[in-house]
Amino acid sequence: MESSEEAVLVDCSRLKSAVWKDFDRIRRGDVCVAVCKHCKKKLSGSSTSGTSHLRNHLIRCRRRTNHDVSQLLTSKGKKIEGSLTPVHISYSHDQTTNNTPNLIKYDQIPLKDGLINGSAGKFEYERSRFDLARMIILHGYPLAMVEHVGFKLFVRKLQPLFDLVTLDGVVADCKEIYLKEKQKVCEMLDDLPGKISLSVDTWAAKGDAKYLCLSAHSVDDSWGLRKKILSFVYADPFQTEDMVSEIVMQRLMEWDIDRKLFSMTCDSCSLHDNIVCKVREHLSQNRFLLCDGQLFEVRCAVNIIKIMVEDCLEALNLTICKIRESIQYIKSSQSIHEKFNEMVQEVGADSQKTLYLDNPVYWNSTYTMLDVALEYREAFSRLQELDYAYTMCPSDDEWSQASTVASFLKLFVEVSMVFAGSKIPTANIYFPEVCDIHLQLIDWCQSRDELISSLSLKMKSKFDDYWKKCSLVLAVAAILDPRFKMKLVEYYYPQIYGGDAPDCVDIVTNCMRALYNGHDVYSTLASNSQVGGSDGGNGTRDRLTGFDRFLHETSQSQNVKSDLDKYLEEPLFPRNADFNILNWWKVHTPRYPVLSMMARNILGIPMSKVSLDSIFETGDRVLDQYRSSLSADTLQALICTQDWMRNGVQDSKSSSSSSTFAICYDAS
Repeated sequence: MESSEEAVLVDCSRLKSAVWKDFDRIRRGDVCVAVCKHCKKKLSGSSTSGTSHLRNHLIRCRRRTNHDVSQLLTSKGKKIEGSLTPVHISYSHDQTTNNTPNLIKYDQIPLKDGLINGSAGKFEYERSRFDLARMIILHGYPLAMVEHVGFKLFVRKLQPLFDLVTLDGVVADCKEIYLKEKQKVCEMLDDLPGKISLSVDTWAAKGDAKYLCLSAHSVDDSWGLRKKILSFVYADPFQTEDMVSEIVMQRLMEWDIDRKLFSMTCDSCSLHDNIVCKVREHLSQNRFLLCDGQLFEVRCAVNIIKIMVEDCLEALNLTICKIRESIQYIKSSQSIHEKFNEMVQEVGADSQKTLYLDNPVYWNSTYTMLDVALEYREAFSRLQELDYAYTMCPSDDEWSQASTVASFLKLFVEVSMVFAGSKIPTANIYFPEVCDIHLQLIDWCQSRDELISSLSLKMKSKFDDYWKKCSLVLAVAAILDPRFKMKLVEYYYPQIYGGDAPDCVDIVTNCMRALYNGHDVYSTLASNSQVGGSDGGNGTRDRLTGFDRFLHETSQSQNVKSDLDKYLEEPLFPRNADFNILNWWKVHTPRYPVLSMMARNILGIPMSKVSLDSIFETGDRVLDQYRSSLSADTLQALICTQDWMRNGVQDSKSSSSSSTFAICYDAS
């Protein structure tokens, strides 16, 4: 036992680390010990041991007060000349849809006044409350989590000073955040250099309730695609379509974007048709539509594919059920599976694929099931001959029809994969894919099989309605791709229209020129208004505005080549896999000032409004039971704000050379 005389208290004032304010350093012979002033626990005080273990102890020390912890954080921050603040969240490329961060990085940010006051131990309750609300919005957590016992216990242990909010309180916070973020989106829309394209998407809820999701699509100053959800409108099943359309129009007026609308993408259904009609009528009355609105109404490309897929699956329903039941029967027991494998060897089926049972919610999985089963059709037939319990094998005619329909589905899968796999889903990528579908439908309609020909005619009648509304905008978008220009239209139209192809090409050319002239006039008026605005502050007007208009008109009559003429006459840009059309137009904007304005508006049109993760789903998007139970205004606040926050995250991520983005916001 050591005597008390051997213990010598060492003066800690010369030690640099602030941690020694909470420890006494005692020397006992050649050994130094650090004694906690709060709980008297003894730890190593040697100079070679560092101070990390002392800091860790202070954080865990139960006799320390909250004031002491904040003081420790402040003193620790002074050593690195700033506060360790989580500002960057890194996502891996295979992140989940709920944007769960894999890694949180910390940046050294100078400590601002009032954030953590070491002397006063200040805790920012309001900022923490809004942090909680933003977390709930961003990740889609249920609002009622603030009243869960486990959550309350966790927060109390983590920060006793945090006064837990009620359910009503967090709803109010979320709505306040929504209003602040909405103002930012309004300013962003006002500052856009080009037009806005709108999309309408239907969401199903519990019962017969439906919601309409209105989203704005555009190409921003940096030539990046942007999408913002503007409104989440409750479509009351007891309201007429005219009443719902009127509500949608009111929401657009609230956003004050009617003057900037260029197109509207919707599904092929009566409600969407009614909405488009209402909006078009309003814009036409105020003469806001370019090219007489020829390109205003756009039908979703993925939606028309889904409609044709539904026709295929319905026509082959009985055969699909037999194949599905056959696979279930074979997988029902090991002995039957082994017997089937013997049949595979016996008939010499040369395939390494494993029998696959589909998920009917995703139509591409049904195609995969058919594709694999067709390779074993002879083995299925042979099994039926030997196994009297197996009675659901398709007939030869059914197998033949399944093979043909599977070829239909294969094309639709391949086209959908092109859409889903595009890194930059601009409007130019759709024309060749849709043309291929058109050509295949023409060919399929000539089938001698009655089921196949009737199915093909049914699909083609629906496709023709889509083609009638969208062929012009599809062709114009393809022409604005410098790798194709008019050549792609001239390649496909003779195959589609035969002898009428020259007239159809002329229609596209005339539309292209009319659209260009509309943008040309718009750019001239915009430049004149800027000049007039600069003088307007002095109470004067530009007396040469008429001269500018005269100069514009006479220059056209003097055979001065337009942007469009120069663009079409120049050689095609080489095709390559890494081509970025938005970057190309960004670089060539000075050379084609008017045409680039037109390209910005056309390429920003959402030819498909379906998100990439739901491109193969058979039904509408569905709200979960929790969100379906929320009031309409609360649901809109959560859906819209979540989209804006996640878009802000993605915008920051795409503008960075690394995979890191910043979340920056104000609680005030």
